[in-house]
Amino acid sequence: MANVGEYIKESYIELTEKVTWPTWRELQSSAILVLVATVIIALVVFGMDQLIGFLLRSFYSSLG
Repeated sequence: MANVGEYIKESYIELTEKVTWPTWRELQSSAILVLVATVIIALVVFGMDQLIGFLLRSFYSSLG
């Protein structure tokens, strides 16, 4: 049980004294960057889905 208490104490010290937390401005910049990257990736996946769907529809319509 002493090890668990020591672990919690060391974790608290590390989180309060050793970790460099981002500022509010840095946090906002990172969130905007993630949002933009997510939208771009979603558009790329959507475009690939539409292209593959079009190719498959064309292929199957040419068979029948």
